[in-house]
Amino acid sequence: MQISTSLLFDRASTQMSTIQNDLAKSQAQISTQKQVLAPSDAPDQAAVISRLKSLIGKQESYAKTLDSVQARLDNEAATLSSAGDILIRLKELTIQANNGTNGKTSSTVIATEMQGLRDQLLSLANATDSTGNYVFSGTKVHTPAFVSDSEGEVSYQGDQTEVKVAVGEHRTVSTNRPGTRAFVSVVRTADDGSSSGAGFFRAIDDLIAGVKSADKTSMQRGLGEVEALHQGIILAQASSGTDMKVIEQQGAALDETKLTLASALSSVEELDMAKAITAMQKQMLSLEAAQSSFAKISQMSLFAYLK
Repeated sequence: MQISTSLLFDRASTQMSTIQNDLAKSQAQISTQKQVLAPSDAPDQAAVISRLKSLIGKQESYAKTLDSVQARLDNEAATLSSAGDILIRLKELTIQANNGTNGKTSSTVIATEMQGLRDQLLSLANATDSTGNYVFSGTKVHTPAFVSDSEGEVSYQGDQTEVKVAVGEHRTVSTNRPGTRAFVSVVRTADDGSSSGAGFFRAIDDLIAGVKSADKTSMQRGLGEVEALHQGIILAQASSGTDMKVIEQQGAALDETKLTLASALSSVEELDMAKAITAMQKQMLSLEAAQSSFAKISQMSLFAYLK
């Protein structure tokens, strides 16, 4: 079979072009430290990379949600702790006022302190988070949870809706706590056996009135009611603590998942630099050899052969 000079030129040119393209790709890979430069280079591998990045992005989104819920829970826990301390002080003052040795002046002083504590509790019940949303208003986050009317009667203005958000593929946590689940009401039983409810602040207001008037019956009832109010706060703290534990556990699970996904992504996306540099050096040598061969072929002609 006869091989023409033109065919040799074409083959040499194609070979150099292929090597140059491979070399350019290797140089680009080393520059970006990535195995796949474009989806068309390796469609299957590119699809895996895209899927892993999507999963990592989802985990990061879950983590941001966890941080937001954690901040709210920290705020809530601090508020409930302060409320609990105030209720303990109210119990101490009630016992002091009910010991039978206080005069009218002492009862007035105690009642004044109790009124100040009651106002602090109202402020805590209307606590806001870092974004200005009311913590205990349910989903009505722009409305104060507890509001006083013209007669000083406090009523709950929020709702009872509890919102849950996803913090994992199959895990949700609550982002709010309605105020009535922390600042609870009490049940009062009348002499005729009937019962009625009294809101958190109504119970405290009635107790303060009893202290002012030195009404031992009211103080005794109020002492029991303050204990019930305190138990409500304690239960809310326990629930908040449980939520915080869930957040902690889910955060650890997310970190582990992200680490696993990042490792998998690295294995299919990151370039093995040592192998890549070795391959590039081989390509450079191949290109030099091809160029040298081409130079020799380009000098060949029929007249040179006849000589």
